[in-house]
Formats: sequence, C-alpha cells, structure tokens
Amino acid sequence: MTALPDDPHLPATAVIAEDEPLLAQALQAELARAWPGLRLLAHAVDGDDAVERALDLLPDLLFLDIRMPGRSGLEAAQAVAEDWPADRALPLMVFITAFDQYALQAFEASAVDYLLKPVQPARLAAACTRLRGLLAGRRQAVAPGAVSPVDPLLAQLRSLLGAPAPGSAPLLAVIQASVGSAVHMVPVEDVLYFEAADKYVRVITAEREHLIRISLRELLPQLDPQRFWQVHRGTVVQAREISQALRDEAGKVSLVLRRRPERIAVSRIYAPRFKGL
Repeated sequence: MTALPDDPHLPATAVIAEDEPLLAQALQAELARAWPGLRLLAHAVDGDDAVERALDLLPDLLFLDIRMPGRSGLEAAQAVAEDWPADRALPLMVFITAFDQYALQAFEASAVDYLLKPVQPARLAAACTRLRGLLAGRRQAVAPGAVSPVDPLLAQLRSLLGAPAPGSAPLLAVIQASVGSAVHMVPVEDVLYFEAADKYVRVITAEREHLIRISLRELLPQLDPQRFWQVHRGTVVQAREISQALRDEAGKVSLVLRRRPERIAVSRIYAPRFKGL
C-alpha cells in the first residue's frame, strides 16, 4: 500500500510564499496549530522564489500569496504546474488574498483553495481538513482506472488564470509596433500568435514579426479570450490559425499553424483544451 503524505512516517510537506515577513510568520504559527504534522520546507519571499523553491523541494502543498513582487501567486502556480515532474502528483495549492474578491467564486468546490487576509484560525483549520482529505484521496489514484486529481487542478488553474481582472483595459483592435522612427499599425486579426521575450512580446503575423515593449501579462487582458487562446505561459495563439494539435508518445501536445512552419508547444495546463469531440 502506498504511504499517505499524512502518514506519521511520511508527513505532508509545504512551501509558503508570502512577501510580508510578519504575515508569513503568523501563517506558519497558525499552520503549526491547525496541522501539527505538516512539515514546512521553505518560506519563499516572492513569486520567482516560490517557483524555484517548489520545483527544487517538490512539496505536497503550496500556500501562495496572490499579490507578490515579480510573478503573482497565480503566475507562480502556472509556472510550477508547467515545469512539475510528469511522474509526480502536482502540489495542492492554497491562494492567500486580501482583496481579490473577483476571483473568489472561481475557487469554490475546486481542487485548490483560498484564504482571506487576515487569515482566520477557523477558516485555516477547515482548509487543512479539506487538504488532508484531498491528499489522502491520492492513494486511490494509484489504483488502475482511478481518476487522477491532477486534471481538476489544471482545469481550475486555467479558469483562474483566465479570469478578467477588475478594470481590465478594452480589447485591442490594432497593435502599434515601433520600428525606428516608424510605427507599424498591425490589425489584431492579422496576428497568428504572441510570444513572450523577456520584457517584450513578439507579434507574429504570416509575413513578418514585430517586437512590442509590453509584458504578456499586461497584454492578455486586452485580447479576446474567445479568439486568442493561451497555450503556454509565454504563448497566445489565434484559435482560427490552428490547423492541428499533435500529441507525441510522451503525451506532449504541439500545434501546427495554417500559415507558419514552426510548431507551437502546449503546456500541460492547456493541453486538455485540445480534445476531439
């Protein structure tokens, strides 16, 4: 029989990501009371640190502040899910937020959970009870034919990452790309895909590419999500330009475009989008 993460000989493990030291200390103290057997592996101080610690330590649980320097908690969760070892169950994720009320409904009855700041002991205790149950349920996933808890977690992350932020900018109709002293006006409908490149975004059309000084995170709320599908944390593709989705022997998905020769990699979070009807 596979040992449970909550087994005395194999305690559940966690990483906390919180950039405010006092709040991090308070959360650690409350967790120690609510779940004495939980072993804290590390305290990350920002989103990038959270990704590095999670992928290095491979905890069972991640407690992520949504608003952090660098990557947000949601972006850190996305990066962890995309680079997590394929032969290991994804960590269960708990997001901590002070005022992101617009996202809270998306967490209900999901594979992830949330806590509101300041964290209330009773609410944290309830979350810990739920997390223990989810971790225990993973033993059943080892049995042939059992439903893996990974798929609902990935689906929930996709939902949260696609949730519009309050006060989102209006949808773009034209991309204004500067080249020297000229500004190229590129209709959004002509864009085949967008690709993150450091502090820039590559704008790829059938004929050429442009570089715009904006992050993909800033650009995404200005794109129609029905027309432009995020398929990787650094890539957004116009859906009508996708000719085929190919899955290799390892289960990895790549896209064939109608008017470009290159293949577009699809991360594990977004791969379930490409299923035949």
